[in-house]
Formats: sequence, structure tokens, C-alpha cells
Amino acid sequence: MNKITIAWMALPFFIGFVIYLLPKFSRFLALTIAIISNIFAWEVFILLPSGLNIQLLDNFGVTLLVDQLSGFFILTNALITTVIIVYCWESNKTAFFYMQLVILHGSVNASFICEDFISLYVALEVISIAAFTLISYPRTDRSIWVGLRYLFISNTAMLLYLVGAVLVYKANYSFRFDGLTAAPPEGIALIFLGLLVKGGIFVSGLWLPLTHSESQSFVSGMLSGVVVKAGVFPLVRCALLLEQIDPIVRIFGVCTALLGVGYAIVQQDTKRTLAFSTISQLGFIMAAPQVGGFYALTHGLVKSALFLIAGILPSRDFQELHKKPINTSVWVALAIASFSISGFPLLSGFGAKILTSKNLLPWQVIAMNIATVGTTIVFAKFIFLPHTKNQEIEKANWGFWSAMAILLGGLITANVVYYQAYTLENIVKPLVTIGIGWLAYFLLFKKLVINLPRAIEEFEHLIGVMSLMLIIIFWMVQI
Repeated sequence: MNKITIAWMALPFFIGFVIYLLPKFSRFLALTIAIISNIFAWEVFILLPSGLNIQLLDNFGVTLLVDQLSGFFILTNALITTVIIVYCWESNKTAFFYMQLVILHGSVNASFICEDFISLYVALEVISIAAFTLISYPRTDRSIWVGLRYLFISNTAMLLYLVGAVLVYKANYSFRFDGLTAAPPEGIALIFLGLLVKGGIFVSGLWLPLTHSESQSFVSGMLSGVVVKAGVFPLVRCALLLEQIDPIVRIFGVCTALLGVGYAIVQQDTKRTLAFSTISQLGFIMAAPQVGGFYALTHGLVKSALFLIAGILPSRDFQELHKKPINTSVWVALAIASFSISGFPLLSGFGAKILTSKNLLPWQVIAMNIATVGTTIVFAKFIFLPHTKNQEIEKANWGFWSAMAILLGGLITANVVYYQAYTLENIVKPLVTIGIGWLAYFLLFKKLVINLPRAIEEFEHLIGVMSLMLIIIFWMVQI
């Protein structure tokens, strides 16, 4: 299995360059890579229940770890990459697009099996470059600026991360994650800052709304569903490996869930709403690291579906959408995804939220319940949009519906992961939560219009926030 794992990790990079040499086969080669990753993920669940550890450079602590947690994240990446390729099948996307998509897919997979800081650094840097090319793919002035903005912020954060990795090595003569136990506080703080920025966590993730809102919908689906999780996964892994790291990750999880949902509730733009919701949902993954893999899978499927749907709506403004009914078939897909992320039974979001709630610590419960109610308020804005059977949507082609079949079918099928959730008590609680959220939406938030200042999302302020976050993390580590 060691050789298979290494070959699987390297294959996307080789095929990525082959795609550029054989442009006529670009779609088929890209789809083949995604299918191989799907197969590998299932092999992890079936053949590696206890995990697989691969030592590459043992003297430096450069190692790989493939286990059930990795399996959930790899499966998320495989499914969403498959969906994006299917969605773009009939478009005029060039071989360059598919090459970058495959390289992004491979580098994200690599980040999900790294157990050391230096190989993770390489994977995250490749992710930054590939994501930049996809964000700026339309080649408009606006898309290029947004892509460069993402790249500058990412590279600044990763430079600080690299300094932290060197400090960890100096203390342990190893780059392994468990070296954090003996690392100096400043080393831990620098590494955490880099990962928080890459993952779009708390105020370090406020680069994310503009990046998502200006990217093409399928790129936003890839970014939200998979790419940001490359920064979250190492935090979850460290929380599971190191007892002293777990409280820090949980604190950021709770704060992120509340911050993201608070912003999402008052947004009037659909894509910005989904972007802030992504920040909030990443907090749910970190709030209960033991079950973060299943929540990441469910969120990835939901958010990719929602971004693809947002791309074919007649408007991005909620007030205009209430005057322009959407096609009923599109609304059904929108409602299913929104019900899932709200925690409605019969969809995997229900099991993910129940499983997460059962793994929260007592001090987290109230805050996470508030975030859960906030999530139902956010997606009530989508569920209660007007719809009609007569409106024709030209953009909704077979690629869109094939993508919806995979994503929504996955939300239904994934129920089997935690079928034990279906007890009377567990069913009643989410329904009550949804009811409270909907009531709050109709009584207060439906007509509420608040225009929050976006100054903090500006490039220079995002860089400045890194300094503030570094101080906060350093203080938390020393306590």
C-alpha cells in the first residue's frame, strides 16, 4: 500500500503536464484522476482502518499519514473535483484550465496526508499557485487583481509559517506535527497563523468573501468545498495528536462559527452570503476535531452545490430575487442543499450536526447552538425564495444537472455514515432549531438591511490583522 499511496500522490502532477501536451484528452485525463482519487478514498476506509504511516525522510521527520480522517477529506476532494469537471464538460475550457485543476487536486490531496510541516508547506504553496491561476482564469482586470490579492495574502502567511516550521525543527530536529510539544511559543504561533489564513479561519479568513464573490461559480465551489480545508485539516490533525493544542483549535472553531454566521445573516449578495457561511462552517469542523472529517465531507458537497446554483440564478441580490422567481427545478436543488446544511433529517447535514454536537465540550454548547440557529436563518433566505415552473433557465444544462445529481445524491447517501443519529430525541432537536431560525428570519431578519463596512476586507488591513492574530495566538499558547 505504501507504493500505491506514493504513486497516487504523484500521479496528478504527472498527468497535469501530460494534459498540456495532449489537449484533446484534457477532460478525460482530468476525470480519470478524479475517479482514481475516489477509488483510493474508499480503499482507505476499507483497507486501512488503523491507518498507514510512511516515512520519507526519517532523519528530518518528513512523514505521511493516511487514515480515516484523511479518507473523508480525500473523498471530499475527489467528489468535488469530479463534479467541477462534469460541470465544465461542454464549456470551452482550455487544456490549461484542466491542467491547473488536476494539479490543484493533487496538491490538496497531498496536504491531507502530510504529517510534517515542511511537506505540508510545499503542498500549500502549490495549492496557492494553482488556485491563483483558476481565480484569474477569465483574465479580466478584476479577476487578476483578486487572484493576486489571494496570492499575496497566502504567500505572506506561508512565509511566517515557514519561519515557525524552522523553529520547530530547531527544537526537535524534526518537522513532525508532534514536535509542537517542545517547540517555542513563537514557533507554534507562526505556524498557526499561517494555517488560519490558509484555512480562512476567524478574522484571518476575511480575504475569502471577495475572492469567492469575484471568482466564477465553479471555482468558488472548488475553493469553498476543498481548498480552504487544506488549511483546516492540519489544525484538526494537530488537535487530535496533541492534547494541549486541542483547546486552542476548539476556541478558534467556536469564534469562527459565530463570526461567519453573524456576517452571513446580514449579507444581501448570494455569493458573499455563501462565502461567510463557509467561514462559519469551517468553525464547526474545528469545534469537534474528532468528527471533523465527516462534517468536512458534508459541507463540501453542500457548498459546492450552492455555489453552482448561485451561478445560474437570475440575480445575486436577494431583494431582486424576491421579484424574479427562479425555476422550480433549480429551487428544489437549492432547497435540498439548504435543508442539509441546516441539519434537516434524511440528509447528511443532519448526521454531521448531531455527531458534532455530541463531541462538543460543555463550554462550547451554547455558542455552537447559537451558530446552528444562525445557520438556519442564513439558509432560510435561500429556501423561501419565490419560484415558478414557467421560467426558462438557459444556463442550466446537462452538466449542471449531472453535477447536482452527484452532490445531492451524496448528501442523501452519506446518511449511512451515522445512521445511529436517527432517534426521536435527535430528530426533534434539529427540527426545533430550524423552526426557531425560520421564525427569527420572518419576524426580524427578512426585511432587515444592514450594510456592514468592508474596510477590514481591504488588502492592507488583512495584512495588518495578521500581526494582531499573531499576538493573540502567542498569548494563547503561553497560557
